[in-house]
Amino acid sequence: MKNYFDRFLEKITYDIGIDLGTANTLVALKNFGIVIHEPSVVAVNKNTNEVLAVGLEARHMIGRTPSYITSVSPLRDGIITDFDITEAMVRYFLNKVHRDFPKFFNISRPRLVIGVPSKITEVEVKAVVDAGISAGARKVYIIEEPMAAAIGTKLPIENATGNMIVDIGGGTTDIAVISLGGIIVDNTIKIAGNEMDEAIVNYIRNKYNLLIGVKMAEDIKIELGSAIPQKKEETIEVKGRDLVTGLPKVIKFTSVEVREAIMGEIEKITEAIKEAIEKTPPEIISDLLEKGIILTGGGSLIRGLDKFLEKRLKLPVLTVEDPMASVAKGTEILLDEIDLLEKVKVEHNDII
Repeated sequence: MKNYFDRFLEKITYDIGIDLGTANTLVALKNFGIVIHEPSVVAVNKNTNEVLAVGLEARHMIGRTPSYITSVSPLRDGIITDFDITEAMVRYFLNKVHRDFPKFFNISRPRLVIGVPSKITEVEVKAVVDAGISAGARKVYIIEEPMAAAIGTKLPIENATGNMIVDIGGGTTDIAVISLGGIIVDNTIKIAGNEMDEAIVNYIRNKYNLLIGVKMAEDIKIELGSAIPQKKEETIEVKGRDLVTGLPKVIKFTSVEVREAIMGEIEKITEAIKEAIEKTPPEIISDLLEKGIILTGGGSLIRGLDKFLEKRLKLPVLTVEDPMASVAKGTEILLDEIDLLEKVKVEHNDII
């Protein structure tokens, strides 16, 4: 039973849910929905270790700064690779909430619900919790991203029926079968949007002797990426450096070529989903035949990916509305459903 102090804190706090992604960070404020959606990028002065910019501003600086300034992603494959920069990024987003919603900033520090990839290790959980506490949180709950995404898409996770969700993010693809409030099959692979970007960079380098940046490759993927032939194939101008002459060069790059470039990564994701299906109990397979596989995450926006997977997996595949927001929406819902949060959270040493 909550004591008076706990109830008092709940009235004055501004509890926050965070989808701490490799490519993007989304922040949801309790009762207000998603209030921040920015790249997980930080610009740092290497000489002084000073953080110069975070999010959209830092992403715009990629490839355009002096040598002593670097724009980095503090998470790789869903895992914190630089604790200090991650803490600075989380602190920046919390402070931005303070600025944009000042009436919620009183004497209480927020509770945070943070989505992380499944199969995260205890050391990695501690790093995420420490980053949240150091950035100003009162308490940090960790929730596996596929569970948060399932909650965010309103799947009946506590029922005795099976649900399969595939969350294709920037650094990882989380594949989970959920029933009775728990993950009974999970298969996380470090193949997702970032690997597709790198595949485009390599394809253009090998075919055209043209060097482009990962940021441009991501833009190409978003603009033209597809998993099946399109009714109207499109073309985009790609600018980069000729690796033979060292001079600027412009090529025409087609949506057919983008599909060829990323198909290897799509095949790896497909195989990982197959592996998860093979581990799924027969009783739940019947549920999946009826309800299908739920696609979420930014990678699910690849055109025709649902149709491609349907053909390969022989199961219905559905892409949710606003798939990039599913995890963040799930964390916000959990801020209002504490009993469910206590049931599905990842256990760690309690920090108050």
